[in-house]
Amino acid sequence: MKISASDARVGNLIEHQGRLWRILKKEHVKPGKGGAFAQVEMKAVADGTKLNERFRSDEKLEKAHVEPRKMQYLYPEGDDLVFMDLETYEQLNIAGDEIAEQKGYLTPNIEVQINFYNNSPIGLELPAAVTVRVTDTETVVKGQTAAGSGKPATVDTGIRVTVPAFVKLGDKIRINTDTGDYIERADSDP
Repeated sequence: MKISASDARVGNLIEHQGRLWRILKKEHVKPGKGGAFAQVEMKAVADGTKLNERFRSDEKLEKAHVEPRKMQYLYPEGDDLVFMDLETYEQLNIAGDEIAEQKGYLTPNIEVQINFYNNSPIGLELPAAVTVRVTDTETVVKGQTAAGSGKPATVDTGIRVTVPAFVKLGDKIRINTDTGDYIERADSDP
């Protein structure tokens, strides 16, 4: 199946140069002169080599034919992460270092799509955004503002994100899983 480079997401598996690649990072670049393009960092599934490639936004990429399965993240077990198949209820362990770039977006009971290629798990696709709780951030002194700036915050999954000044300790926020950027403050628990 062909997808445009602009529609590719982190975690997608593509066939490029006769090999199977997992997208690790993707950045849209719109230079002042010339057409927009996607700068993509990929890792070969077979041997782990990395490749940085630049694709025009309208260029077509061949998405690998994989068997997607809806699964739920349960808990960490040592260095592994445990998932449960939502249809068969079978549990599956995946090494944490295989999905290191996405590990920080896994919250308990989150539903994800795990892709299988020849009956082996080879990739994880996250929802577009996740809700996490702020566990550490700086307090803002009244009157000490800087237009358009944010402050660093650590969330309960361990990742760091830049948030607006009004976000405080304990707030739930939504984060974009492709870019790691703050989206909005989420509704609090009742």
